[in-house]
Parts: sequence; structure tokens; C-alpha cells
Amino acid sequence: MSRTLSALLLSASIIVLPFASSISAAELPPAAEQEIDFARDIKPIFANHCMDCHGPDTQEAGFRLDNREAALDGGDGGKSILPQKSVDSPLLNRVARHDPETMMPPDGLDPLSEEQVSLLRAWIDQGANWPKSESAEIKVDHWAFKPVTRPEVPEVSHQEWVQNEIDQFVLAKLEQKELTPSEEADRYTLIRRLYLDLIGIAPTPEEVNAFVNDDSPEAYETIVDRLLASPHFGERWGRHWLDMARYADSDGYEKDNPRPNAWRYRDWVINAINDDMPYDQFTREQLAGDLLDHPTKMQQLATAFHRQTLTNTEGGTDQEQWRVEAVFDRVETTGAIWLGLTVGCARCHTHKYDAISQREYYQMFSFFNNGDETTTAVPKSVAAEKEYETTKANYDHKISDLKTQLIKAKAETADQFAAWETRTQEKIAREMGDPLQYHAMTNDSVTAPQEDTFEKLEDGSWLAKSRRADKGQYKVTGQSTVTDQSIVALRLEAIPDESLPNNGSGQAGYGNFVLSEFRIYQQKEGQPSPLKIKSVTADFSQDGFSIQKAIDGKLDTGWAIKPQYSEHHEATFVLAEPITLTADEPLTIEIDQEYGTNHNLGRFKLTLATGTVPDSSLSTEDRAILAKQVSERTEDETQQLRNVFYQHSQPTKGLIASLNKLKKNPPPAPNMTVRVISQRNEEPRTTHIMRRGDFLQPMDEVLPGTLQVLNPLDHDPASATRIDLVDWLFAEGNPLTARVSVNQIWAKLFGEGIVATINDFGVRGDKPTHPELFDWLATEYRRLGWSRKAFIKTIVMSSTYRQSTVHRPEFAEIDPLNKLLHRQNRLRVEAEIVRDLSLQASGLLSLKIGGPSVFPPLPPEIAALSYANNFKWNTSDGEDQYRRGMYTFFKRTSPHPNLINFDCPDSNTTCLIRRTSNTPLQALQALNNDIFHQSAIHLAKRLLTSDLQSSEERLEQMVMLTSSRPLDSFEQNAYLELLEESRAWYEAHPEEATELAEGFDMGALPNTSPTELAAWVATCRIALNLDDFFSRP
Repeated sequence: MSRTLSALLLSASIIVLPFASSISAAELPPAAEQEIDFARDIKPIFANHCMDCHGPDTQEAGFRLDNREAALDGGDGGKSILPQKSVDSPLLNRVARHDPETMMPPDGLDPLSEEQVSLLRAWIDQGANWPKSESAEIKVDHWAFKPVTRPEVPEVSHQEWVQNEIDQFVLAKLEQKELTPSEEADRYTLIRRLYLDLIGIAPTPEEVNAFVNDDSPEAYETIVDRLLASPHFGERWGRHWLDMARYADSDGYEKDNPRPNAWRYRDWVINAINDDMPYDQFTREQLAGDLLDHPTKMQQLATAFHRQTLTNTEGGTDQEQWRVEAVFDRVETTGAIWLGLTVGCARCHTHKYDAISQREYYQMFSFFNNGDETTTAVPKSVAAEKEYETTKANYDHKISDLKTQLIKAKAETADQFAAWETRTQEKIAREMGDPLQYHAMTNDSVTAPQEDTFEKLEDGSWLAKSRRADKGQYKVTGQSTVTDQSIVALRLEAIPDESLPNNGSGQAGYGNFVLSEFRIYQQKEGQPSPLKIKSVTADFSQDGFSIQKAIDGKLDTGWAIKPQYSEHHEATFVLAEPITLTADEPLTIEIDQEYGTNHNLGRFKLTLATGTVPDSSLSTEDRAILAKQVSERTEDETQQLRNVFYQHSQPTKGLIASLNKLKKNPPPAPNMTVRVISQRNEEPRTTHIMRRGDFLQPMDEVLPGTLQVLNPLDHDPASATRIDLVDWLFAEGNPLTARVSVNQIWAKLFGEGIVATINDFGVRGDKPTHPELFDWLATEYRRLGWSRKAFIKTIVMSSTYRQSTVHRPEFAEIDPLNKLLHRQNRLRVEAEIVRDLSLQASGLLSLKIGGPSVFPPLPPEIAALSYANNFKWNTSDGEDQYRRGMYTFFKRTSPHPNLINFDCPDSNTTCLIRRTSNTPLQALQALNNDIFHQSAIHLAKRLLTSDLQSSEERLEQMVMLTSSRPLDSFEQNAYLELLEESRAWYEAHPEEATELAEGFDMGALPNTSPTELAAWVATCRIALNLDDFFSRP
């Protein structure tokens, strides 16, 4: 009540002298004859008309109506409710509104109806009964909180109209009022209705004609089954769910950054609905997929449902505040979607109207308080995952096959082990008798890029003095000091020096280097001849920069030593064939260093090696084992030697190499990173009631819990998780989940729910128009195993759904809002489908399913609205410009105007049903927006390039493409007249025709003039803008 009672205290007729304004019983509506139930009859009146001024937060004139004691005590001026004395009760006198100075609610607000005043009068006369335990009373008596029981299906007189039980409930109510349902819609209407409701696109002319001409009794059901099995069903009904899930491609708030790979959750929804995942499992995976036993990647992805919350990335924000805000949203979204209750009204205080305490709100908050936002890798798509599974199975088979071959080969070569061991021991003995000896080079010099200079130190190493080169090649030339022995290898030493960065051996900032390639040349007949390097070993290599990469022939790889910058390291390059040099025969070594950023050697030394090169395949440990007597070796040591034997003997050597190569190259999983919810296991948070919803004012600690007015939670609160919350939602005793979900589905097929207040099943919400039908549907959904497809089929197979939408004048006063379902409702299609239908009629629509969001053309001034240039709208190419509207990138702060103008929700909060507006902007968009203009041009082209010759035939096809029905004679005459007028106008204004066709390939219409094309475009534009085109009939 906007005008307060305190402002009326001076009037003695109101409160101070309550009986002075009494009116006679005859002036009041008669008391209702029924026995009054407070929760059912009176509480909703107080909730809807009185609580704003006389509730828990505001008590004008000291009077409150939210609890029994306060209401009976009265306000500042005395009692207003006098039990058993309705005529003398000031409350009744005021709500009867006989005195404009004292009436309540005050002028400007909705008054109580005569029926409501009668209920109040009867309630007072019957003693103003107000149960002390209101919650307990509501639990029993508020219709939504009563248990769901399967009612008896009523008998009806006109059984021939009945297709299933739905029709019996609807028809029974009509027959009670001596009314009849509407006739079945014609077949053109039925097929368009089914296509738009089930898959969101129109039937093709061929599909329409096939259905219309199919006389079989199964024709209608055949189409229903085909559409339910269509992959586009998941798109249509997935879009409904995405509204509720508040799906978007950006974070929201001021910066509204793009949200990487958000579309992957959208595709999960489409696939889950196409697979007809039962609604309970659909819920379980989204609310608690991370808590399932051994959750799959896709089940983890499903938890992105509660990652659709807004994210504030603005600098200087308190992230705990925004984490709490996100949890608030999760609680309230869950309450709305599955319970149909305005749970959020209990965030700051106990709910004003419904039996939801603030404590219960935070008990539900506790379920989500330890679900942290994180990322996980998931398949890019179901198709990619299936392809990967096939490839991975083949890969695993190859691994298994090689292992089998290896086991067999080991068995066949086992008797050769002893001989190998003897040969290896003899080889080690030779190595020890002729160890490697290192010899300096003489007459050596170094050249480097940019004329960098080197100083030769006393130990024979070279130190870079000038260090100008970013990268390049060192060329070392010298002669051997050994002429009587063969050179078998070259050793390169990287030596730390205090003059180099970080006391390292390289010139880069941390003392590192990258040796890209190492080559050796011997002079033959005056020309450098490359020497083949058989192998190379090093005492240390950086991860990813092994010494092997110094001889792989690639300049973009190399050897490096991070993090051992300041340690001495060496690499030995073994020649494929030993060489002998004369005293005057030069040797040239090229050291390529192409990494850049000064990753060049700073101090190094090269020496020549003679003697026997140790077998690099044998580790120090292997050699120690071989030195032992066989009897002294452990079983593990013997097996280690056998493994070395197998690695160097054929055929096991080849099999092991093949197996190792295969293991290093498994098929890459087609994964991408998405944001999901994961349970916090370490240091779990405690949950506190927050004073007025302020996270900085915690009060009592609470454990997870549910609403006392509903079924109890069947789990210990101390350990309850989101899994238990889902179990509670779908428990047999929960009266809301099934009712709320069937109401949502019903609303999508009839335009309004059986309970009109889709998001409010509390005392302020509407009552069901068909209570028995409602409970039958709720029990049927559960009986069908929560199958969305089976339940939807039940509805669309009914005669109730198939009724015509034609207005019936005799119902104008009896049922003006069609609450009795005496006909179907005509609905304007949603924003995405408005665009889709235009593109489909033109032949431009791409029916590709899933994948990253796309960027259809957008006016540049809209694209420029992005905050701080953090996002660019790069228009997609090719068919992606013409994808279905549900795939358009949705940026919360600046959504595509084609969507918003036709009432697409902003995705900031859950949207259970879209409301339809009718504005001039919509007509302007459909007439002038670029995509709709393109559709008109391409529809005209489609007609003009068809085999149809006459204007009448083309117009017939145009209407079939846009409205899925034949052209009637009135329309034909009107269109022909428009076409002729358009031709005449464009012939008089040829420049307009040329401008309209600008950018269009007229070569595709060799026998059509721009004037003729323009006339047809004008005609098609009308067909694409009719209410008939935008409506689901």
C-alpha cells in the first residue's frame, strides 16, 4: 500500500475510533459460504495486496499482516481484525473501499475483488483462524506443496475427440461448462506447428505436400517421431534450456571479456537432449557431474551449467565478493528452475510470502559454497571424440601387437644372451686397454659473425671478447697434433667464465647457449669434405634441447644446458669412420647457433680424441653389473642386463625401437579447455547466514539443508553434497520438481503454463488452471523415466495440442484468455527463429550443428560498444554468416540487435519463459536489416531460377516457402497487384532497381532485368514480414 496507514491516523474513522466508519452488512459483499482455509484463501490475499507496506520489512502505522499475533494485536490506533465480527472490523471496511479517504489498498493500486472481500468476511466471521505454525499449514494446504498423486482420469461424453488422457482432463472441464473444444487444425497448420515447436525450422514444400497427401492413420505420428529423432530437436529444445541456464559467450559486467570455449557447454546440452538423457540424469550431471563416481570428461563439462554465472574481471574488485555473488546466483537459479520458487527473496531476510526462511536459503547456499570454478580439458565435439576413440583403438591394437611380437622375439633370442655377455665384456676390456685420449689442435683460429673476436686462453679454450652477433656460425680451423693415430671423435667443452652472464658458458642473459648444428670437414684435394658423425653424447642436456638435436640437420632445434648454466659441460661427437691427418692437413668445425637473442657459446674448447670409443649404450651401472660374477648378481641386475641385450640384438632391437616410437606419438586427444565447477576438497569453506546478504557480516554457521516445507533431505547434513541435493529434488516425495518441469514444457507448446506464473509456485503465484491434469502430467513424466521426448510426444499427440487457433466469438466473455484450452494459442516465434525462417525461405540457412559461436554481420557502431577494445567482432566467412541464430556469439553487454529486438533474454539471470513484445523496431528490422534484405533478394532469385514460369506459380511457391500453405485467391490477387505496381515503379526508377541489385551476381539470372528482380524482391519482402510468417500457428 503506497499510501500509508499512519497518514490516516488523524481520521477518527480509521483506527482511533474504528467503529465510527462502520458500514452496514448490506453494504458489504456477503460472506463466502465455504469453510475458509487460511493458507489457501487468505494468505495469498495478504501476500499480493498488503505485504509491501505491512510485512516484515515495513509496518506502516505499526500494523503488520505477516504473522498471527501482530495482525490480531492491530496497529498504532487499535485492533483492525475483530474475530467473528466482520462488519465491525476496520480492516474489512477499508478493503471494501466505500470511503475514498480510507480505502485500502489506496487509490492507484489494484483493489480486492468482491470475491476476495467475501473470503475475508467469511474468515473473520469464522473466527479469523490463523494457524500458529503457518509453515506447517502451508506444507499441507498450499496446492504446490501437496504430494503429487496420480488422479483418476475423468469420464467424458465425447470420447471420439479423445486421443489420450490429456484430452479427457481438458474435455471434462469444458463439458462441465457445457462447452466444446475447437476442431483440429488443417494439415498445413499442423505440420508447420510441429516443425516449429519441435525443431524450430519450417517444413519444406515437399514435406508439406507429402503429409497433406498422406491418408494413412499413422501420418501424424510418423512426422512426430521423425522430428523427435531429428538432430535439430536438440537445437530447438536446447535453446529453451540455455535460456534457463543463462548461457552466454562472455563474462558480463563492465569488461565483459569473451569466455573461451563457452560454446562447448551449449553443444553438450544439444547432444544430451538429442540423446534423450533422462531429466534426472540431465540434472545430476549439470548440478553435480564432478561428484559422480569416476566422472567422464563430458560429465565434468556438464557442470558448466553453474559456470554460466557472470564474472567480474574489473581491476580492484574483491574476488570473494563476486564469488559469493556467483553462489547466490546458483542457489536462486536452482530454486527457480527445479522448484519454481523465488528463493532469492530469502537472501536478506525470511521470505515475505513463502515458507522459506533466511536460514534455509543459506543451507541451500552451503551445497554450492564449496564448488569452485576451474578448467578442464574436454573433447572439441562428440564427432571428434568418436573419431579419436576409433583412432585410439587402432593405436592400442598396434601397441598390443608389437608387445606380442616382442615377447615372442625375446623367447626366441634368449639363448643368445650368454654369448652377447661374453662379447660385451671383451669389448669393455679393449676399451679399458685403449681409453680415449684428447689432443689439442694447433694453428687453430675462430671466425664469427659481425667480426666478433675471440681470445685463446692458456688452457686452449676460446673466450668471446666482442659480442655483437645475435646469432650465427662459429668456424674453427686447425691442425692435428697427432699424426700416428686415428682420430675417432671430437670433444666440445662449454666452460663457465666469470666474464659471461651469470658466470655461465653462454652469452644469453642467464648464461645459456643453443648449439643448433655441429659439422666437421676434412680437406680433400683442396676442398672441404664433410665427415659423417655416427653418434653424440653429452654429460647434460636441457629438457627439449637434447644433444641429439645438434646433429639432426635442423637449424630450429639444438643443444642447451638450462638450468646448469655455470657448470662445465662437454659433448663428444663420434665419427662414423676414424680418420688420420697429416701435420699440415687442416680440419674445419662449423658451430651453428640460430636461436637468436645472444644464445651463442661464450667460452668453449675443441679437442681431438684417439683410442677406443666407449660403448655409449652401456651405462656406468650396466658396466658395474657386467664386472660381477654371474652368481653375485641379483635377479633385478640380471634382468637389467637382459633388457640391454634385447635393445641391441635383432630382431628385438627393431621391435623395441618401433614400440618406443609408437609410444612417443599417441594420437592427440581432440581436447579443449573449458570452465567448469569442481568440488573444493582441501580446506572446505564453512557457510554462515549473512546479515542482509552481506558477505562481510557473517552470522550463524549452517550446514547443507533444504526447505522444511518440502520433503526432508535423506542424508546427514554434515556430509551432504550436491549429489544429495539432486536426490532430494527427484525424490518421490518432492512435490515441486515434476510439476515445475512439466509446466515449463507445457508452456513451450501452448505459450503459457498450466500455472501461468512459470517462476513462482509460491502463494503469490497463480493456481493451476487444470489441477488434476497437472498432477497427471507430473506423474506421467516420472513414469516415462523422465524422458523429455516421450513426454513431449504425449502432449503433441493429444487433440488438445492439435486444435485450431481460430478465435471463437462465443468464448470472448467465457474464456477470453483461453484458460480452459478451448483452442490452441498462436505464438510469435523466438528471436533466433525469426532470422532462421528468413534465411531458410531464401535458401541461405546453414543447418550445420554445433561448433564455435559465429559472428554474422553486425552494424559497426554496435560492434564498437565493446569495453576498452577487449573484443573485436570479426564477421564470419562463408556459411557461418548464415548459421542458425542460436550459434550467434552472445555478448552480454551488447548482444546482437537481431536477437534483442525480438525479446531474446540478456542471459544475466535465468529466464524460464520469454515474453513477447510487439514494437515498431521489430518491423523496421525485418524490413531493412541487411540479413533480412539478403533473404528477400535470395528468395526472389530462388523463385526466378526455378522451373516455374508464371507469376502465379512463383507466388504459390513463395507462400509455401514462407507460410507452409497454399496461396488463396485473395492473396494471389493482392500479390499480383503488388508485383505489377512494383514493376511499374522500378521501371520508372531504374536507378533504384540497379542500387537494390548492387553486389548481387546478375549473371545467375541471365534472362532477368534488374527491374524484374527488384519487383520480386519487393514482393518477397512483404511475404517475409507478415504475421503469418513470424507465427507458430
